[in-house]
Amino acid sequence: MQTAGALLAGVLVVATTVVGSSTADAAPADTISWSPPLAGEAAGVTVSGGTAQLSPDRAQVGTARADGHGDAGAPGLLTLPARSLDVPVDRVDAVLTLAPGTSGATASLDVRGLRPGGGWTEWEPAEPSAGAPILTAALPVPVVQVQARLVLGPVQDAADPGPVVRNLTLTARPAAGPAATAVQEDPKRYRVFATREGLVGGTTANGHVITKRDLFVALPSRRALAPRNTSDYTVKVCAPTGRCAFAPVWDVGPWNTRDDYWNAPKRRQEWRDLPRGVPQSQAAKQNGYHGGKDQFGRKVVNPAGIDLADGLFWDALGLKDNAWVEVDYLWTGDSPLGTVRVHDRVELHEAPDPKAPVVGLAAEGAAVPLQCATGAWLRVGAGEFLPASAVPPQQWPRHLPGCSG
Repeated sequence: MQTAGALLAGVLVVATTVVGSSTADAAPADTISWSPPLAGEAAGVTVSGGTAQLSPDRAQVGTARADGHGDAGAPGLLTLPARSLDVPVDRVDAVLTLAPGTSGATASLDVRGLRPGGGWTEWEPAEPSAGAPILTAALPVPVVQVQARLVLGPVQDAADPGPVVRNLTLTARPAAGPAATAVQEDPKRYRVFATREGLVGGTTANGHVITKRDLFVALPSRRALAPRNTSDYTVKVCAPTGRCAFAPVWDVGPWNTRDDYWNAPKRRQEWRDLPRGVPQSQAAKQNGYHGGKDQFGRKVVNPAGIDLADGLFWDALGLKDNAWVEVDYLWTGDSPLGTVRVHDRVELHEAPDPKAPVVGLAAEGAAVPLQCATGAWLRVGAGEFLPASAVPPQQWPRHLPGCSG
C-alpha cells in the first residue's frame, strides 16, 4: 500500500519516440520479442481502449501514518499474461510507449521468470539502460517463462492523473549457458519483529480488500508481492507461542517498499551495507541507521520487518502483542510446494490424527512444503500435518515419499 520507488519518466518519454523504429526489429535474431496485451490482474490500474492508466483512487496523494503504513498514493499494478519460451533466457529488455501529455508521470516495469523446475523468481525492477531508451531486467537464473508487471505512479500531485501506457514491447535474450538444474535447499529463515497490520476494509498493494480475521502478510519489498489470490510468494511464520502459520505475501510494508532484506547484499535493492536478514527498519530503530528513519524520512518507531493480518496474528499464532517471530521465505528454497485449496483455512496438527493438538494453520491459497505422506495426511513441517485433501493431488510431487518414524 505504500509508495514504491519510481524510475525517471524521461527514459520512457524518449522510448516513445523510438518505438516506431522498432527496437525489437533491431534485436539480434536469437532474441524473442513480443507485445503482451495490456490486460491481466489489475490493482489500482484501469484498462480501457487498449491503454492502461492509474485508477482515480490510486491517483490521490495520501498522508503517511505514524505506524508506518503510509497510504501516500500506492502505485498501480497490472500483471500481464506470461509468455512461455523455447529457450532459457536471463535478461528482458522493455520499451514502454506513453500517450501524449503524460510525460510528467512515472511508469516502470517489474519482470520475473519461471524456473525450469517450477517456481517463480522474485520480481526484478527493470532499470534504465545506459545510453539507451530501454528498461532492462536481469533475471537471477535462466528461466523458461517470462511475466511482466506494469507499475504506474505513484503521483506526487493530486491534480496529476498519472501515466497512460499505450504499448509495451518485451525482448528476451537467451542465457549464455543452459538452465541450472534445481538443487534442493531449505528456504532462508530469519528472526524479525512482527506487527499487526489491521486496516480492515483497506486495499493491499496487490488489490486484495482486507477482511476481518484475514490471513496474509506484508513484506517491505514489491519483489515478493504475489498477485492477488495466488501463493507465488508464501511465508511460514512461527511465534513464541509455539504456533506456526503459512500465509501468502499480499501487501507491501511495513515502513519501506524497497527492502528485500532476505536477499544477499549484492542482490538487495537498497541498504546493501546491512547484514542479510536485518530489515532496514530494525537497524534504524536499534542502531540509528539512516538517522533512525525509513526510506521516506519518517522516524521508525518499531523495528518491524513483517506485518501480519489480524487472523494470522490472533487466530493462527495466538499473539496478543507485537512480537519477534521466525520467518521462512518459502520461495527462496527448492522444496516441492503445493497450494492449499480449502475454504478460508486448515488447521495444522502435531501428528497425523484429527485428535492431535492443533499447532497452527495454513491459509487458503498458501503454499506449503510437501515433505511426505502418511495415510490421509501430509507432513508440511516438523510436527506439522494437514489433511491430504487440503492440497489437490495434481500438485503433489511425482514421487512423494511416505513418512517414516
